[in-house]
Amino acid sequence: MRLHSFLLLFLLTAWAWGLDGEEGVEEEEEEEEAKAPEEASPGPPSDELLEEDNILVLTQHNFARALREHRYLLVEFYAPWCKHCKALAPEYAKAASLLKNESSELKLAKVDGPAEMKLVVEFGVTGYPVFKFFQDGNRSQPVEFTGPQEAESIVRWLKRRLGPAATQLETEAEARQLIDSQDLVVIGFFKDLQDEDMAVFLAIAKDAVDMTFGFTDRPELFQKYGVSQDTVVLFKKFDEGRADYPVDEELGLTQADLSHFLVVHSMHLVMEFNRQTSSKIFGARILNHLVLFINQTLTPHKELLTGFQEAAPPFRGEVLFVVVDVAGENDHVLQYFGMNATEAPTLRFINIDTTKKYLPTTEEITAASVTTFCQDVLSGKVKPQLRSQAIPPDWDQKPVKVLVGKNFEQVAFDESKNVFVKFYAPWCTHCKEMAQTWEDLAEKYKDHEDIIIAELDSTANELEAFTVRGFPTLKYFPAGPGRKVIEYKSARDLETFSKFLDNGGVLPEPEKSEVPIPEAGANNSKEHKDEL
Repeated sequence: MRLHSFLLLFLLTAWAWGLDGEEGVEEEEEEEEAKAPEEASPGPPSDELLEEDNILVLTQHNFARALREHRYLLVEFYAPWCKHCKALAPEYAKAASLLKNESSELKLAKVDGPAEMKLVVEFGVTGYPVFKFFQDGNRSQPVEFTGPQEAESIVRWLKRRLGPAATQLETEAEARQLIDSQDLVVIGFFKDLQDEDMAVFLAIAKDAVDMTFGFTDRPELFQKYGVSQDTVVLFKKFDEGRADYPVDEELGLTQADLSHFLVVHSMHLVMEFNRQTSSKIFGARILNHLVLFINQTLTPHKELLTGFQEAAPPFRGEVLFVVVDVAGENDHVLQYFGMNATEAPTLRFINIDTTKKYLPTTEEITAASVTTFCQDVLSGKVKPQLRSQAIPPDWDQKPVKVLVGKNFEQVAFDESKNVFVKFYAPWCTHCKEMAQTWEDLAEKYKDHEDIIIAELDSTANELEAFTVRGFPTLKYFPAGPGRKVIEYKSARDLETFSKFLDNGGVLPEPEKSEVPIPEAGANNSKEHKDEL
């Protein structure tokens, strides 16, 4: 998201190998071969295990050996050109160093995906970097690591795989010691430790490496902490101090629901947006965000945090309260909201699924006004703000027509025209790469009265009809009634664009590849787009 966590996707580069040399080299080599005695044919590829920074370097030839020699193996599939992989490399090496003296049964390893496509296909790798955890030589069912890609988190995740994921508590002293030991402690109170709910609890504990887990079946601990039925309790050293998740007696404990509960309630009621917190903010799966823009260097601005904090509790889980410091490194956030720092202090409400943004009806920022603003947006009383640039005087004078929010509906849904629109961002690399092709397409069809080639800057213009989530997005609006929209997802070259238009918006058959090409980053969409 980048408002931090929006990610960039990269197109895999194919490498061509060339031979260097001068004329006559080939003939000289042939003469040398004629003079040399016949060499023995090479043997099978070596399965030797080599290391770099305490990390095994694996190929298709030594992979099986690594599984045999190490009971636990965490394997990173990476690409040399992947930006995320390069940034991760020091953390992965640090994790390997931390684990160096832990156990000979455990090892970190890496695979150069583009160079080892057989392994990529075998293990279903669709993006870089990807981590697969192998246990007891089981090659067919590796576990995917999806935790924070930081050295300490990787180590904690692995240790929970190797040892107990949660501590069994027998006494009040043990429970108190565990609760006091960390900011976030989760204790499962289960009357029957052999029940399926207990297994679900332990499965969650293995992955939630940013929390410490314990469990108990002792009646005195149920009584001590006011628990009468099977319950998962999150103890925290901030905000409410505690959050309870009673287990449904009929449905039991579900991993998805409990995981979501822990994510939501482990967050502070008011989260400050920065590089460290952004992934957690967007990973919470809370779609509604209320954002307070303030200058943290100004005392009157900081005093507004009290009312903002007071309004937050009733909206826990439904609206995430976020503070953005306009004096910090948050220019990209201001740009996304179409704001500048001088507008602070102010509020914005945004749904990150639809990207619809809402402005407050008053400049007052108090607990009461913040509560009313949230309630009005959620109930539909406040209409979303749709940004639009002014319509350029010469918007239709060039082959590529310039659309903005104010003229989009009139042009795109003109029933007498077939309109092909590129939705772009000025900073988008892929948009820049196809800019000339789009110009060439417009030039080619400029004399077709029923075809319009257009573009719209989606960072400065928002539409009510739909949301643009990635760049470039190409949409075709065919002539006729019904406001039909066709999203173009084929090749971005002049020939394919032309076939698409000449066929009345029918997508050409996509070229099929024998081997899927993984992309960089966590978003594995087949479209190569820069996202917000």
